[in-house]
Amino acid sequence: MGEQDRPKLSGWTCPLPLRNYPTVVMGHGSGGKMMNDLIHGLFVPLLQNDLLGQMGDSTTLEIAGQGPHRLAFSTDSFVVSPLIFPGGDIGELAVNGTVNDIAMSGARPLFLSAGFILEEGLPMETLGQITTSFADACAKAGVQLVTGDTKVVDKGHGDGLFINTSGIGLIPPGVHIAPGNARPGDAVLVSGTMGDHGITIMSLREGLDFQAPIESDTAPLNGMVEAMLAVTTDIHCLRDATRGGLAAVLNELAAASKVGIEFDEQRVPVNTAVQAACEMLGLDPLYVANEGKLVAIVPEAQADAVLEAMRATPYGRQAVRIGTVTAAHPGLVVARTSIGGSRIVDLPAGVLLPRIC
Repeated sequence: MGEQDRPKLSGWTCPLPLRNYPTVVMGHGSGGKMMNDLIHGLFVPLLQNDLLGQMGDSTTLEIAGQGPHRLAFSTDSFVVSPLIFPGGDIGELAVNGTVNDIAMSGARPLFLSAGFILEEGLPMETLGQITTSFADACAKAGVQLVTGDTKVVDKGHGDGLFINTSGIGLIPPGVHIAPGNARPGDAVLVSGTMGDHGITIMSLREGLDFQAPIESDTAPLNGMVEAMLAVTTDIHCLRDATRGGLAAVLNELAAASKVGIEFDEQRVPVNTAVQAACEMLGLDPLYVANEGKLVAIVPEAQADAVLEAMRATPYGRQAVRIGTVTAAHPGLVVARTSIGGSRIVDLPAGVLLPRIC
């Protein structure tokens, strides 16, 4: 590579990730500030275009000459450790993660691709179990795997198995869901308890044992989204609360829409066992990852009907309204605390729970 081909570090809009960190660290994949700085400081300046600039869970693609039809396209990689955990495994997680990213644009997921990166020495029995879960998850979500790739890396270079999935879905006419669509007065809804997946992975990895069982919440959310859209297509924002948890999602939506968000901490559902584990580990459940929960921002007039539709689905029975979008403090998320005060809920700075998806 010649000198003229080298990236110009001084021209990056936000060089913090590399100037403060000469090498990549785990926090750069956390879903928090460090990851945000890396994306907007390195990848965006070098790769920016209008489609990439949508910065949603998936990108909306117009099909020239095809009238109102639009596609949602998304890709994700899964590197969770351990590969198999209470409530799921990396195969099921890979399908649900991409299905959910597509569904967050209001699209009906249709087709997936998969890349399996296998480490030499991975037991065939483990691979068979994970592939079976992958196939079962495709059937459950109503998607087809239509293309794939397999690679094998030397022992010690792959942590067992990594999976990349990409997906395509069809967006119905009249649906325009995007991170920048939140408006003052909108209601903020969540589909269920926060932190289940992250605490499941952490407890298993650290050998922690709790009296009450904790399981991952990995699940396909496209059925819930379809039920919500059957009530109204006027849904402003949808995001699944994965890395960085609820806190990261609310901050991303507030920043993209240039609005403030206020919510009641006590209204955020958290399983008792997860709350206890967070207190033991010194974690805030607002920042802990989920793999089967969504955040919806909808007009106030539609909130009750959308909430009822969510609660009528298998994965939305615990859905609640937690807050409101406001014109005050644009870009900031504020929580009302149990003692009557308030606090700013910022993006997580670095990594809380490494390798959770």
